[in-house]
Amino acid sequence: MGIFWSDAQPAVKKETKRVAFLTCMGTVVMWGAFAVLHRTVSDKIPFDYRVILGGVGGTFTAVFNFFLMGLAVQEIAVIPDEERARARMQASYTKRMLLQILWIILAVTVPFFQFAAGLIPLFFPGTFLKLQGIRKSRM
Repeated sequence: MGIFWSDAQPAVKKETKRVAFLTCMGTVVMWGAFAVLHRTVSDKIPFDYRVILGGVGGTFTAVFNFFLMGLAVQEIAVIPDEERARARMQASYTKRMLLQILWIILAVTVPFFQFAAGLIPLFFPGTFLKLQGIRKSRM
């Protein structure tokens, strides 16, 4: 991410750091929920290295996806032709969805990832951004 990071505008870096922090906090809360649920129904809810690795992989994928979206928006903002900009945004969206699908396939099929712990962090960035939008609209 170093090469990409140096090309990013300050606003993209700032938002990515914020999303990374919130996604990491969400993952820690998720791990806590797994631990509590494991203590109550240990035969159904695991809490082992697979939960940790799934959470780390899901968090990385979610944050990297958000960062790539920020880079795409930054790039598209300077394209004067609306059709070209739209095509570029669609291409970016497709690549980012493929990245997430690849992670989902890995999280579900590779035995050292707990699939739910790998998938749940993918929802954190969008959820946090929607909550932030709701909070700002009420102010």
